[in-house]
Amino acid sequence: MEINKSSRHAKIVGDFGEHLVCNWLSRSGWEVVLVDHTGIDIIAYNRKTGQRIGITVKSRTRTSGTEKDTVNIFKTKNGDRKKVLKSCAGFACEPWIAIYVETSDSADLFLTSLKNYDAKYRLNIDKAIEDWKMGEKYVDKYKLDLDINHLRLEFKSEHWD
Repeated sequence: MEINKSSRHAKIVGDFGEHLVCNWLSRSGWEVVLVDHTGIDIIAYNRKTGQRIGITVKSRTRTSGTEKDTVNIFKTKNGDRKKVLKSCAGFACEPWIAIYVETSDSADLFLTSLKNYDAKYRLNIDKAIEDWKMGEKYVDKYKLDLDINHLRLEFKSEHWD
């Protein structure tokens, strides 16, 4: 099914990405809350380990031909990274990032610590925009990285016009 975005689609897919992260963390035993705070969208607490994480979620819909486009995570000029770090410091939690990307027939959700992203995937600290690459080479690397939680959804629509 071809994607034909509504006027509020960006808001809808953003909310869906946040709720999907919450759902999977909750299913995994984490206590989770959506927060409306500058820099982070979710705070999660692992009762078993005592770990507390603050998550910024980036959600995108990719239409035909744009499936491999990168996802912007932080705009340096806007101080996005600093906002995440400041919020996480205020809530005494570790900064994490989640990237949800959907296409016409599937979706991928990646969840990892900012520390892991910085160590393995942040290519140039002086870039104006930090991004999450979605090309095959990078997606294959993400799938092999034990420090990245990955969820793949396949869409099958029936009788949907």
